[in-house]
Amino acid sequence: MKAIVYTEFGPPEVLQLKEVQKPNPRDGEVLIRIYATTVVKEDPDMRAAPGFNGIFKPRNRILGQELAGVVEATGRNVTRFSPGDAVYGMCMFGAYAEYLCMPATGALAPKPANMSYAEAASVPNGALTALHFLRDKGKLGQGQQALIYGASGSVGSAAVQLARHYGAEVSGVCSGANLEMVKSLGARMVFDYTREDFTLHGGTYDLIFDTVGKCLFARCKDALKKNGVFLTTVPSLQVLRPPLGEGRKIKFAAAGMQPAGKKAKDLLFLKELIEAGNFKAVIDRRYPLEQVAEAHRYVEQGHKKGNVVIAVVNDH
Repeated sequence: MKAIVYTEFGPPEVLQLKEVQKPNPRDGEVLIRIYATTVVKEDPDMRAAPGFNGIFKPRNRILGQELAGVVEATGRNVTRFSPGDAVYGMCMFGAYAEYLCMPATGALAPKPANMSYAEAASVPNGALTALHFLRDKGKLGQGQQALIYGASGSVGSAAVQLARHYGAEVSGVCSGANLEMVKSLGARMVFDYTREDFTLHGGTYDLIFDTVGKCLFARCKDALKKNGVFLTTVPSLQVLRPPLGEGRKIKFAAAGMQPAGKKAKDLLFLKELIEAGNFKAVIDRRYPLEQVAEAHRYVEQGHKKGNVVIAVVNDH
């Protein structure tokens, strides 16, 4: 099978299209024919330098975390899926390939019927992260005021839609080029961070969600209501030793480390939202599998709108 492989850390050029052995499902696993995957923000980081994926050389040679495709075969004792099932989900590594084996009990669910494979592949990472922060950490509810900082990215665009689903009145912060897109997702007011400071507009919020790690609690705590909560995806000193906030809270969570079973349940929840027309995919660019390196260059610029999709199979 074809896969994008890297054997050393470095620039995008280390990503090479290779022929590798097609995997076989073991007991409890499913073999998925991948139709689409994505380049998430963390992928270029793991490609470029030692860290989570090894110190001296990559521990996992094939990157890729989000996927959508079709179950081709199952190992013994698999009852949750059958060959021919269209699925979408998340893995830690391995989705930059034509085939992938993963546990049937993993972060996997039936694909939303009203989405293409490309659209479905772009949902899990951003939506699962946003859902965990807003619902589980922030306890966001009906009638509350929420502000999403970085509202045009993968997590941010999902957060705007989910906050609206939970009945919040949503404001967003993004660049001027993405204002209309964020409004179309349900934001009542959107601030262009290159031209204005949302903290100077006099509005206060029950929840501020910094999806990109660029908004300090100390800077925006006065924009939080009493007992409001500030959520951030990036761990920092402000999380360990937050400034005094007069009842206001700051919270961080490693959303990607949630149990696979919980992610699978949340993917089913998202499937229902999508099929009811209450959540849509936001795709910036699409690349074929052989152009993953070019996709990495684009994502590294830090200006992607929503998601960058890799088409492994032509999706009609």
